[in-house]
Amino acid sequence: MTRASAPGHGRGAKPGEVRLIAGQWKRSKLAVLDRPGLRPTPDRVRETLFNWLGHDLTGWHCVDAFAGTGALGFEAASRGAASVLMVESDQTLVLQLRQVQRQLGASAVQVVSGDALRVLSALAPGSLDLVFMDPPFATALLEPALRATIAALAAGGLVYLEAPLAWNDARLGAFGLVCQRHLRAGAVHAHLLARIGAELAV
Repeated sequence: MTRASAPGHGRGAKPGEVRLIAGQWKRSKLAVLDRPGLRPTPDRVRETLFNWLGHDLTGWHCVDAFAGTGALGFEAASRGAASVLMVESDQTLVLQLRQVQRQLGASAVQVVSGDALRVLSALAPGSLDLVFMDPPFATALLEPALRATIAALAAGGLVYLEAPLAWNDARLGAFGLVCQRHLRAGAVHAHLLARIGAELAV
């Protein structure tokens, strides 16, 4: 969930809401609350990301590290992910995420209130197939969040990174990662990352 990107709402959605794109809860609405700087990941970016990942995420274990509206995490759960851990520090957004989880009956989704860096650091090594990493652009969270993620990432695991600038190979290589896919949409640079040596996973 980006907090400093161009607005982008699901097709047919009203301002203040987005819709899930596909899967079990296709067209379900998610509210976009009036929180400072909070905007959903643009529709074009979300659609492209899940085209990269594939439409069926059955069995995947995912973390939505800076969940916001939960659009990324709920989309993954809608497409069959076995588990989606959503982490959010804003208590108003946490309550909203839990309400949506109950309304959808999304049993694979767990919402945690707290610090994403701490939660990521505490996860079991090699336990994650996919991490959505989209912290507020005005913060310096990307590099520590990547460091916290690496140990928990499975050998063939992937990281979705949303940032205000494109990350080059040299910068990513310091974390043992390589960019498999990249998209720019307005102020958003979307990256799909894999461990070096696992470039053919997607």
